[in-house]
Amino acid sequence: MARAIWHDAILAESDKFEIVEGNKYFPPDSLNAEFFKPSTNHTTCPWKGVASYYDIDVDGKVNKDAAWFYPTPKDAAKNITGYIAFWKGVRVEE
Repeated sequence: MARAIWHDAILAESDKFEIVEGNKYFPPDSLNAEFFKPSTNHTTCPWKGVASYYDIDVDGKVNKDAAWFYPTPKDAAKNITGYIAFWKGVRVEE
């Protein structure tokens, strides 16, 4: 079972995830949606496509753009469509 944790809150938890470039990508249904707020930020990966971001909000503490996902990735990354990965201090553990 993998978990994503920030400020003692479990952001996501699943025994099904994908690993890409060393990052664990969690399925959308594994998220605790209350902690996720859509961000307007987008970046582009040459082989995965355009990433969208979420801000993480736990008890009023906001971690800007701390989660990202590919809503419509390129063919090489179809296995992570909609899956969410984390950074910026979010601890991912198994």
